[in-house]
Amino acid sequence: MAIKIDKNIVGYKVSKENAVTAKAEEPAKVVDNVVQMHERLERPQMLLGSTYKMKTPFSDHALYVTVNDIILNAGTEHELRRPFEIFINSKNMDDFQWIVALTRIISAVFRKGGDVTFMVEELRSVFDPRGGYFKPGGKFMPSLVAEIGDVLESHMRMIGLLKDDGPDEHQRKLIAEKRAEYESTLSQMEKTAPEEFPDNASLCSKCQTKAMIQLDNCLTCLNCGESKCG
Repeated sequence: MAIKIDKNIVGYKVSKENAVTAKAEEPAKVVDNVVQMHERLERPQMLLGSTYKMKTPFSDHALYVTVNDIILNAGTEHELRRPFEIFINSKNMDDFQWIVALTRIISAVFRKGGDVTFMVEELRSVFDPRGGYFKPGGKFMPSLVAEIGDVLESHMRMIGLLKDDGPDEHQRKLIAEKRAEYESTLSQMEKTAPEEFPDNASLCSKCQTKAMIQLDNCLTCLNCGESKCG
């Protein structure tokens, strides 16, 4: 609503209501000299890298996935380690074209900056029409692309980009109790190694690991603690 002023203005003051609104609309302060990841950031001469070995039943040759990280604001309280590029190498040349294309796209997303963790779920949701396979330890992989996503997840957890959402203390205690209970029923047989699960275990829908067993008429996962009985 417009107000017409007929007299000369001799003074003014800001009301409390307007002051609060003005303060709320002030832009957030930006800390100087803090480098953020963006596509114009030049590649340093040296990057920290981690290489992961992947062995699938579809090939006699393993794949080696290397993820190189850049250190932003090194030596300051704003120091961050972020993925910068990815390379995949193998003696098997059958999938060479799409693997090169995939690594270039993933590297471009890394260098773009922002939240890149979404790629983990995108890759892990790719299914192979030939069917999936189980990794050592019983974890199901629906495709080779999904295992690349699994490698990225492991790497992002290692550098702190993703937080570990594994079982809490109560769930770990429950898993230990269930494992001990199950092993006691197999006292006449050789004990199962801690990193392995029974051969007759079924696939857990929560952690995608073949670790669901029947205990007290209830399906329970020995890996993540998921139980059909709540």
